[in-house]
Amino acid sequence: MDTRAHRRRHAVLVPCPFQGHISPMLQLGTILQSKGFSIIVVHTKFNSPNSSDHPEFVFQSIPDGLSSQEIVSGNLLEIILALNQNCKIPFQECLPRIMARKDSDGEINCIIYDELMYFSEAVANQLKVPSIVLRTISAAACTARVAILQLKAKGSIPFPDSVSKELVPELDPLRFKDLPISRSGVPDNFLHLVACAYNIKTSSAVIWNTMDCLEESLLLKQRQKQLPVPIFAIGPMHKFAPVCSSSLLKEDTSYIPWLNKQKPKSVLYISLGSLASIDETELAEMVWGLTNSKQRFLWVIRPGSISGSEWIGLLPEGFVESVGERGFIVKWTLQREVLAHPAIGGFWSHCGWNSALESISEGIPMICRPCFGDQMVTARYVSHVWRTGLILENKLERKEIESAVRRLMIDKEGEEMRQRAADLKEKVEVCFKKGGSSYNFLDRLVEFMSHL
Repeated sequence: MDTRAHRRRHAVLVPCPFQGHISPMLQLGTILQSKGFSIIVVHTKFNSPNSSDHPEFVFQSIPDGLSSQEIVSGNLLEIILALNQNCKIPFQECLPRIMARKDSDGEINCIIYDELMYFSEAVANQLKVPSIVLRTISAAACTARVAILQLKAKGSIPFPDSVSKELVPELDPLRFKDLPISRSGVPDNFLHLVACAYNIKTSSAVIWNTMDCLEESLLLKQRQKQLPVPIFAIGPMHKFAPVCSSSLLKEDTSYIPWLNKQKPKSVLYISLGSLASIDETELAEMVWGLTNSKQRFLWVIRPGSISGSEWIGLLPEGFVESVGERGFIVKWTLQREVLAHPAIGGFWSHCGWNSALESISEGIPMICRPCFGDQMVTARYVSHVWRTGLILENKLERKEIESAVRRLMIDKEGEEMRQRAADLKEKVEVCFKKGGSSYNFLDRLVEFMSHL
């Protein structure tokens, strides 16, 4: 008899400590827990998840070695590199302690780590434990990041402004300006991070928060050319774990009575994510663009997201009075619930991959205002491949904002986007329901993990 059948299966999850990475990792934990796995989350002290949201998980904090200066700097690249340098030994030391507290027949079935926490792969290899990578960005963004290494080697980047709107060879529809890099160039430490994150040495598989109906051809290329291991595209994971909460910020529900009173598809939801910030000039342009559009809106202004203000102290005088009942401002929301509300007719987003998936899953067309990194790639796909949104590419100006809001919310162009978004929503639902590609990949993943 195979004694493994009587042992508890433990999956150790290692999330990257930023909201856009923590959410899909904990969603994955919820999914695997429902399939019979015990979940252990090993996390940094920096941006540690709220363990009370997941009482069924075991949470273990490890020292991350980050200085207060590194944290305050907000330099994501330097923080991630420091974590990979600092966390390897603490992670290696904590795993035996974790399992010593479990019942005697327990064993670590596998370590699932965020692609940016690649130190985990080395530790797993040393301890002879199978490891699996979780990719929390799109296949398109992954392809673009890997291409940066090749373009750098060819001398194609940094690129002059004259070619910024030209298509990148073999990356259609991406232009050079859509690449997840700064126009000023690519620092060596970024190239190092990409090389480490996408060079799978000993990991057994890749879990991807995407789905065939969005990126089938890109995933096929990954399987054929770049990855020698199985790929399990099980997105959108939030649909498999609908009650999973993982917000690092306190969620405010004060908007719900107001939203419930609005007409169907009449409200523009605005949220620029958990990291992006704007200055006072950009704030003023957004304010008056929204005001002049005369459309209803629910606007998330995250505390600290406006430079020089703790919250909304820099809103132009007279704005709140001029808007009246047409608008509502909150600090943070239950975004999945907002996008599923019948009153929402559009989403002004930074185009982080989680936000894009949530919007696509609810059939909501988008105004894309990408800020950095893979957001540019996602915005280009939303506007030019899936054609469910438009992009604000230039410096924020009130007339352009007014025009974009009206185009999306009340013009024929927006209605056509809304119909394409509704059609895409149906395709997504087919993916995650029984018999769909994501549903089947999830079954195969559980079977695969059970035999590691």
